[in-house]
This record gives sequence, structure tokens and C-alpha cells, in this order.
Amino acid sequence: MFDLPALRDAAALIRPIVPPTPQFAWPLLAERLGCEVWVKHENHTPTGAFKVRGGLVYVDALKRSTPALAGLITATRGNHGQSLALAARQAGLPLRILVPHGNSLEKNAAMRAFGADVVEFGRDFDEAREEADRQAQAEGLHFVPSLHADLVRGVATYALELLEAVPDLRRVYVPIGMGSGICGLIQTRDLLGLDTEIVGVVARGADAYARSVEEGRLVGTERAETLADGMACRVPQAEALDMIRGGAARIVRVDDDEIRQAIRVLHEDTHNLAEGAGAAALAALIQERDANRGQRVAVVLSGANIDRPLLASILGA
Repeated sequence: MFDLPALRDAAALIRPIVPPTPQFAWPLLAERLGCEVWVKHENHTPTGAFKVRGGLVYVDALKRSTPALAGLITATRGNHGQSLALAARQAGLPLRILVPHGNSLEKNAAMRAFGADVVEFGRDFDEAREEADRQAQAEGLHFVPSLHADLVRGVATYALELLEAVPDLRRVYVPIGMGSGICGLIQTRDLLGLDTEIVGVVARGADAYARSVEEGRLVGTERAETLADGMACRVPQAEALDMIRGGAARIVRVDDDEIRQAIRVLHEDTHNLAEGAGAAALAALIQERDANRGQRVAVVLSGANIDRPLLASILGA
């Protein structure tokens, strides 16, 4: 997919806009779980999520290969859209973003604040994605997928920061939406020659990737129902599935109650906000706490973009 020099080039490209995010070992998490827990704080980026890294690298490469562009179009539940909105604004390109009906109001507002035209369509992400692809072909727009080599290379810069900053990690828990985050982590681990175990995490109500790994083939689902909108995927991507099957130790399912508890734990023990997908990795670690006792592990807090009413209901429970 990419080599180490290309990954370091991506890190240098995004650095003026996305400084390295911190990774901290929080004592209260260690006390709670009986292991050394490092949190990679991708909630500390200009968009509040890890995806911003991929958008910047993708749009830069696109502008170099295709200077004359009418505009961009994509589909998202929010963080991918914010990433592209920031990158498109930097590049001077118009961007239309399709989101499903009922999408996060605050994520929609953030995308519009970056200058994107946000349009609601469909009942879920996959229906919005299909319509965005149709509009791209009809109007001559460039459709930006949720998974692409340049997107993965961009988001993999978080993995480079984490794995070079924290030696001897036994395992890392990472959420899976469309797959860019875990694929970037797997590729970076392999490029650095490490034996760190990578554990993917999906929502129980949106477990297409887990089913696909278990059955050894692409398996879609009828629904993707979870409060973790960044993980609400019904249709897995073949390229991501191949990397996950080859490079991840396993996939753990977490339910929404476990995700809610992890959001509360992150708030209590680190005073950080986490959206549903951002807390999913910690939810999986809590589920597997007995297997991790005495070890050095990490969780990827992939984003903090949670609407205030939902956050209030979770913290007040």
C-alpha cells in the first residue's frame, strides 16, 4: 500500500495543519484495568478526529494528478466529511457532502463551517454513499471514497506517532468503520517490524466486518444500528477486509451499553470527550481486561464529535 518513506512524507505534509497528537498513560485507567493503558488522543486534531489526516493527503495527491477538477463529492456520517471539507477549503475546491437523514446536527454544522455543502439523503451511510456516487457520475464531480490508499496513508500517520513514541506495546485496540484506521495501523506496525497485536473493534449492531472475517468473505448486513455513528457500516470493503484478515489478531464486538460506559470512564479517568466510535476501543479493552493484566496496551480515541444532548444523557446515567 505504501512504504515507510511515503508514510513519513505524509506526516511532513500534514504537520503544518495537524501537529502530532499526544499519547498518555493515564494512572486511573491503569488502576481501573490492572494494566498500563496508553490513549492515543486523536480527539485533539483540528476536526476532533483522526480522519483529518487522510483528507489532507488525499486531496493533495488528487490536485497533483488532476489539476482541473469541477468539484468533489462524498458521503459520511461526519468525520470523513470534516476531513475533506478542511482539505477542500485549503485547496480551493467546492465540496458536496451527503449524510443520511437524522445525522449528527453538530457534525453537520462543523462540515458546513468548513465550507461544505451538506445534503441529507437516505436512511443510512450506505444509501448516502450510493447516491453520492450517482451524483458524481451525473454531474462530473470527483467522488471521494471512504477507503483509498491515500486516505489510509494519511491516517496511518497517527499510528507512526503512537508506535514510535511508545515502545513494546503488547496490543492496540482500534475501532473499525470503513477500515482506514485499522488498515493504517496494520501497515505501519508491519513497516516498523513490530510484533504488536492489533485488535479491531466493531459495534454489535454494525458487525459486518466481524461477520466477514469469521466467514472469510464479504458479508453485508441489513442494518447498522449503533450510537457509534462512525462505525455504522453495512457494506465492508474488500481491500480493508483483506488487510484485517491478514494483520489483525481478532475483532471484538461491543454493544452500545459498553460504549456508553467507556465514554463515562474516559470522562472520569482522563477528562476527555469521546464519541461512540472513539470510546469503542476502550470498551473492548474493558471487556478483555483479564487478558491484559500487567501488560502495556493502547487504545485509539479516534474522535470526540458527540452531540451535546447524547453526551449529557450518557454522562448523567
